[in-house]
Amino acid sequence: MNKNKPNKLTIYLATAGGIGRVPFAPGTWASIAALPFAVILHLFGGPWLLSISIVIIFFIGIWSSNKYALYVEQEDPGSIVIDEFCGQWLAILPVAMDWRYYFIAFIIFRIADILKPWPCKNAERIPGGMGIMLDDICAGIYAGIFTLMIATWLGIEKTLPSLFIFLE
Repeated sequence: MNKNKPNKLTIYLATAGGIGRVPFAPGTWASIAALPFAVILHLFGGPWLLSISIVIIFFIGIWSSNKYALYVEQEDPGSIVIDEFCGQWLAILPVAMDWRYYFIAFIIFRIADILKPWPCKNAERIPGGMGIMLDDICAGIYAGIFTLMIATWLGIEKTLPSLFIFLE
């Protein structure tokens, strides 16, 4: 390990409060942990607060995951899970007004994050914290689109206005 150990806050952020240190499927556990936070953010500030939080966590994630990855001398350590929070929230954003679709968004996000369809795999190859975060952003976009398609197909009207927040 690198001698330049990041401070406790950096480690806490990169591992999402230590969730990344869970020995089995830390990415899945982080995605599950992201769900109640998405509910709280949406309850207090609607899609705006959830959107702003995604952007903030994205930039915090680039910084903290870069420092942590350099310290452990790995390109994308499994213990970094702040990217799962960002991607999972992005998957939920189009249907954030209807919590019934959170489970669908979770499942589709995990599938997209594991399979890494194009261009997610390419994004993962970008070095440092940017690559760590971008592949989950990409998976979150895929999951959000497919979740919205399912919600639309099922005819749930409540989910659609969150997609058009700028027109309200």
